[in-house]
Amino acid sequence: MPNTTSAKKATRKIARRTAINKQRRSRYTTYIRAVEDAISAGDGKKAREALSKAEPVIMRAAQTGVLHRNTAARKVSRLNSRVRKLEA
Repeated sequence: MPNTTSAKKATRKIARRTAINKQRRSRYTTYIRAVEDAISAGDGKKAREALSKAEPVIMRAAQTGVLHRNTAARKVSRLNSRVRKLEA
């Protein structure tokens, strides 16, 4: 348990940030799942639409610190290559 006033405030702030980051992480995984579901279904057009919606969400997660920016770029790149392979 926190003993000082500043430690108590820090605990409250951490709880708030954790909840926000959990929402962002959940949103990020939902969008990625939509792309992967479309890829596994073999629907190239649907996968391209899902990827175009997912890419800004992934990059926003990197900007806000939920993901590292290189991780986000790698995810987008690999999803993009899978979608292109599906369309070809």
